[in-house]
Amino acid sequence: MSSADRTEQSRHTPVAIFDTTLRDGEQAAGVCFSLADKVEIAARLDALRVDVIEAGFPGASPAELEAVGRVATAVKNASVCALARAHLRDVDAAWSAVRHARAPRIHVFLSSSEVHLGHQLHKSRAQVEEMATACVARARHYTPDVEFSPMDATRSEPEFLATLVRAALAAGARTINIPDTVGCAHPDQVGALLLDLQTRVPELEDAVLSFHGQNDLGLATANALAAVRAGARQVEVTINGIGERAGNTSLEEFVMVMRMHGAALGACTRIDATGIYALSQLVEERSGLAVSANKPIVGRNAFRHASGIHQDGVLKRRETYECLDPREIGHPVGSEIVLGKLSGRHGFAARVRALGIQLDGHMLDQAFARFQRVADEKREVQDVDLRRICGNGESWPGPGI
Repeated sequence: MSSADRTEQSRHTPVAIFDTTLRDGEQAAGVCFSLADKVEIAARLDALRVDVIEAGFPGASPAELEAVGRVATAVKNASVCALARAHLRDVDAAWSAVRHARAPRIHVFLSSSEVHLGHQLHKSRAQVEEMATACVARARHYTPDVEFSPMDATRSEPEFLATLVRAALAAGARTINIPDTVGCAHPDQVGALLLDLQTRVPELEDAVLSFHGQNDLGLATANALAAVRAGARQVEVTINGIGERAGNTSLEEFVMVMRMHGAALGACTRIDATGIYALSQLVEERSGLAVSANKPIVGRNAFRHASGIHQDGVLKRRETYECLDPREIGHPVGSEIVLGKLSGRHGFAARVRALGIQLDGHMLDQAFARFQRVADEKREVQDVDLRRICGNGESWPGPGI
């Protein structure tokens, strides 16, 4: 980041990045990070300047408790957080795991919606409020950095949600996270919910308001931006957007949108975006979840251009068809011209020149005509194909390349 960028960001309110790749990300079906995976990913997150790393759910098993503990001692800068249900034994396990972290946090969660209370917990509102109070107070006994999440908040009755948040704050929580647990909300709802909650619970002024979005409707990033606009100063994310069901708000999407539009929101993040691409590749490898080619920011096709019109524009000036510079995320290749049946003469000629092949006039016309015949039969014309296409007639076998 340039000094000018740092000066500009200093004028805006920082939004903390709470990364839950190692906890909610691991809840994606089929994912199982090893202890070594967790430590390595956490180290990369720390280098990215993530503010909080949620390392896992220690109450789940002895192995998970050990893994979270190893992350807690390995991380040098970020806060390390452990998740706990609103059970005292979970809170104790969470503290046991993160107690040696440089900056330990305990994250207590408890359902707040009627559908969860009636059909999963089988608890009354009074019982839930009592559980939240007791467990937040227990966590606060261990550390001043306590986060509370009323699970399924976006489907909760507003007054009870406010009551539960007020109780958690009184018990010692200093971060209140509002989860869209089933990913059902849209940006207007998220913004209105957070604004209403701050009106009902003025004590939130002295706490950090956070948002956690699931991506079931594909709105997690948009909802996170709406939350920031409504006063959230922490957003919970995962690398590549992995997580339960359709996943979470994607770190790379949220961070890059904030780089582009944060000034309009009066907010910024502290993330060093140059490490995003490499970390995305690492998480893809260790999670076993392939990143879709058309995934924003880190997908294989995010900076690849196949249309002749787009290729012509990008070759003249990258910004004509790219809103982001791939170098910002540490992309090792950058903008790419992908030759195929939609490619134009300009893109073809530029790629040929890049290969050190000198063609002009009639020779270029002939080579381009051969290229078009080949491109009609191949999804992508590779460099090896181009060398053969641009050779003499004997070395070019025709469209069956």
